[in-house]
Amino acid sequence: MEEAVFLFDDQALIDATAPARALIEATPLHGSDWARLCAFLGPQFERFESEMARLSERGAIELKGGGPAPLRLKAELISGLARITLSDPEAEGQGRMVDALSLRAMEDELAGLRETADAMPVLAWRQDRRGEVVWANRAYLLQSGALTGDPDDPCLWPLPHLFDLGPEAAPLQSGGTPLPARRMRLDLPGQDKPLWFDCHSFDSANGSISFALPADATVRAETALREFVQTLTKTFAHLPIGLAIFDRQRQLALFNPALIDLTTLGPDFLSGRPTLFSFLDRLREARMIPEPKDYRSWRQQMAKLEKAASTSQYHDTWTLPSGQTYQVTGRPHPDGAVALLIEDISAEVSLTRRFRSDLEMGQAVVDSLPEAIAVFSPAGMLVMSNVAYAQMWGTDPSTALGEVGATESMRLWQAGSLPNPIWADARDFISSIGPRVDWTGDAVLLTGQHIACRFQAIAGGATLAGFLPQGSDARLPLGPRRLRRRPDTTTPAAEPQGWGDFPCPEDAEQADRG
Repeated sequence: MEEAVFLFDDQALIDATAPARALIEATPLHGSDWARLCAFLGPQFERFESEMARLSERGAIELKGGGPAPLRLKAELISGLARITLSDPEAEGQGRMVDALSLRAMEDELAGLRETADAMPVLAWRQDRRGEVVWANRAYLLQSGALTGDPDDPCLWPLPHLFDLGPEAAPLQSGGTPLPARRMRLDLPGQDKPLWFDCHSFDSANGSISFALPADATVRAETALREFVQTLTKTFAHLPIGLAIFDRQRQLALFNPALIDLTTLGPDFLSGRPTLFSFLDRLREARMIPEPKDYRSWRQQMAKLEKAASTSQYHDTWTLPSGQTYQVTGRPHPDGAVALLIEDISAEVSLTRRFRSDLEMGQAVVDSLPEAIAVFSPAGMLVMSNVAYAQMWGTDPSTALGEVGATESMRLWQAGSLPNPIWADARDFISSIGPRVDWTGDAVLLTGQHIACRFQAIAGGATLAGFLPQGSDARLPLGPRRLRRRPDTTTPAAEPQGWGDFPCPEDAEQADRG
């Protein structure tokens, strides 16, 4: 078979054998003949270009390629021209021939692979052991600016480097195993914003194969997420509620300064990303969690907390040994995360207890009065009564299942007393809206007991109804007395008598003497 022989005058091809011309034409790089030959021989012979630069000094050189099937190259300087002979030692003397159909199939496959590589939207390139780029696809050439647009020299050689993968990215693994991906930034002249790529490298026999996938959208999303987290962190920093977010592995991923103040846990411990149970264990050691009877039951309780917080909302109130009261809320978050909110409600609980104590004291005071008292809301619903009221009318409104209104109360009063028109007036007075005049009346219970009745408008539109058995020393400090539903216009209205309309004992004695 005819050898592949090239004859160069500097970098201009003067003559070549048929196999040599076929080899240059098969090179995918578009450029000068010398550049295309370097693109083919560079990966085969590591020192090809440097050795050829010394050909004028040495006169002749011989190189042996690497790989499982090494080629042999011989270069000679003859009359100022460089004669390069390329041969395959394993094929010499063996008469290897390739039939036309097999050659056509290989050429079609090669053309398809080149078309596929040039159509890839990712950057792909090969590097030799020295780190020089010896091949690249069209996306890489366009991104690097290696395509000059000059018909005589359309591509730069050697190919420029776009990414400095560094020594740690050298192919150390065998069998085509990919090296870990690296996020690389590419700053190109004339562009305001940098480009980001995820670079993957594979080991090969003569160097490495690398791919760069565009990662601009990913970087923008990560930047937006990071800024969002920073915004949330700044917002959480001013919250008085302690916040702790645990990821799906139950490690602390985010916390705010209020958590440090409420739990007394140091920032060093929280910054170490403790697990949820380590966090709760440290709270127990710091006596910032209700002390359980035994550790096993406490662990079971905390496991229930973790399970409840991860599936549904967890809510509990912790009364600490120090007297503080914390409200703890657990909420599930996407991707299996759990958020714990710890709020100090000691002041609120203290205020609630004080308010409840005041209510109980007020109720006790009202229960101690001999007068039966009932208070109605502006809507006419019974909201308060005392023990004397329950004893007089035979029912305790506080034990009623439903609400008791003015109408129900009027029926109760009517059923427990002799017929009297004041009950209808009382119902209308309780249900009326607007300015009202307090009034009094009297009634007789079914037991024969006479009672003095008073109906008084109090603050907020509410109404107080009082019933005092006659014969008591108490007086009713109220307004005019109402004896019937419709006043008689033929008789003058009764004038108020001081603190009420019921005669005092002193007044009765004066009347007897008169």
